[in-house]
Amino acid sequence: MASYLFTEIDGASAALTAEGWHKPGSLTKASGAWIHAAGTAAFSAGAYPITSHEQQWVWFAVEAGEVVLHWEGNELPLKGGDTCFLPAGEKSARLTVSDQAHCVWVALEGPLAPMVVRKMGALLHMPLRQGALPSQMYLAKQIVQVMVRHSGTADATYQLQHLMYGMLASHWGQPVAMDAMLSHEIAKVVDALRANQYRDNFSLAEMAAISRMPMETFRKRFVSEVGMPPLAYVLHCKMERAKELLREEGHTVRQAGIEVGMQDPYHFSKQFKNIVGISPSAFMKQAAKPDATIRGSAAAKK
Repeated sequence: MASYLFTEIDGASAALTAEGWHKPGSLTKASGAWIHAAGTAAFSAGAYPITSHEQQWVWFAVEAGEVVLHWEGNELPLKGGDTCFLPAGEKSARLTVSDQAHCVWVALEGPLAPMVVRKMGALLHMPLRQGALPSQMYLAKQIVQVMVRHSGTADATYQLQHLMYGMLASHWGQPVAMDAMLSHEIAKVVDALRANQYRDNFSLAEMAAISRMPMETFRKRFVSEVGMPPLAYVLHCKMERAKELLREEGHTVRQAGIEVGMQDPYHFSKQFKNIVGISPSAFMKQAAKPDATIRGSAAAKK
């Protein structure tokens, strides 16, 4: 198999169900970041070398099954619902699958692509396991469908930009849902959660009260529209805010926990590691590493 992301197969076979690439229009290029390519593949057991790309960051997600990403001598296990960004630059990487897996990927390009990657909670120099919201998986699959239909053209350039920023908005807890927009009742709850940067710890009953629906009705509606239970969604948003505080605003682990409504540093650290995959202190150390090498190699290529 030869594709954008997987150059060859080492003792295995994979069925690439869809793949395409995008020729951005002038306005899209002026925006500074756009989708370069996207695809989806079903894997059988085996090892799959990953192609390096100098100027593209790849949002890689496992839709079903389990895989292990081998990156520069490190291993990152990923299961259904997990995602990570593959950094730009020449790197030694491969994917191993023990049984079967189905994966989706979206490659970003442009001078502002690193900013988009950071805004989606990733690091520029190494993959970091994250949980993908169901709405992001849904939008990613829509991107693949659009890309395949219009591969090699600029016909869907604005639609792809809309979908890309939809993924970013969904990541940040803004009112984007499985069908692009939330209902008024659920959007009110999402906006209330965002209003104070996730400091408050809303209970299910309090969120239902904001929506003006019975609690069980609210819970079912929220899962239907957002794709996950309300309390799980709140925790996801809290951890994204915590990553921003630790990386961009120089907070200590204790301060970041307090800012997202978790007074107990141990509880905060445990929740952070459970969702992000590494401890808050380890995340801070990794985020502090320079990424000039990657940017430099990309700039030199231009």
